[in-house]
Amino acid sequence: MAHYLCKLKPPRPTFITDMTPEEARLMRAHREFWIPSVETGVVVAMGPVADPAGAYGVMIVEAASLEALEAMQASDPVAAQPGFSFENFFMPAIAVRPSMPLAPIASVTP
Repeated sequence: MAHYLCKLKPPRPTFITDMTPEEARLMRAHREFWIPSVETGVVVAMGPVADPAGAYGVMIVEAASLEALEAMQASDPVAAQPGFSFENFFMPAIAVRPSMPLAPIASVTP
């Protein structure tokens, strides 16, 4: 199985701080879509990135191929929404620590 770094680009750089209630519901649906894959280990890690140049989401996903990954992403609730796009990057090598329990959603500032 291959691993991919997936970047979810939102419709605007300020999305993480100014999403509408409808967009917040969409993000919850997006997270709920992927959580079963986190629990089975298909998704190694996922979450938002508070980049000052513009926030985005990332995931590291284990998939049989880029086509298999793209098929999973096509079922994500954000896939049908205008302005969102995935960028996928093959990871030729990866080291992963042993499984840990799923962390709760928290608002954390570094």
